[in-house]
Amino acid sequence: MSNDLPLSPEDVEEITSILSKSSYDVLDIETARFHLRVKRSGDGFTQEWSPIGGDPAKTVASAVEPEVAAEEDGLLVIKPPLPGTFYRAPQPGAPPFVKIGDKVTSDTVVAIIETMKLMNPVHAGVAGEIVEIIPENAEPIEATSILMKVKPE
Repeated sequence: MSNDLPLSPEDVEEITSILSKSSYDVLDIETARFHLRVKRSGDGFTQEWSPIGGDPAKTVASAVEPEVAAEEDGLLVIKPPLPGTFYRAPQPGAPPFVKIGDKVTSDTVVAIIETMKLMNPVHAGVAGEIVEIIPENAEPIEATSILMKVKPE
């Protein structure tokens, strides 16, 4: 079974629109193929989903998985899995998820990408030390952008 979210962008937009117009903060959807939880988070939404019938140990915490690629200088780069708006912190005024010099593991949340009003956490995908953060906070990014450079452990 593929770990791709089995919804179109239009489906996600419709779901967030329904939640926006309601007094609810959380919406759970379960089908024969997946379980989706969309939760109000400040001015946007976060999502968690997992495939149904898959290995519970492989539950996907987010539909967003970063691409990690090697650079010639021995550093690894974290690329976004989808285009959107790059945020360094969980909300305005909050401290950033990571700073230059911070140690990360593959599960460390390093940023949020906002796409269609959904706030998608981005995990480092690699263990090491953050040596550079490329985009500015709240900057639009493409799926081919480089978010951060990491010196691997």
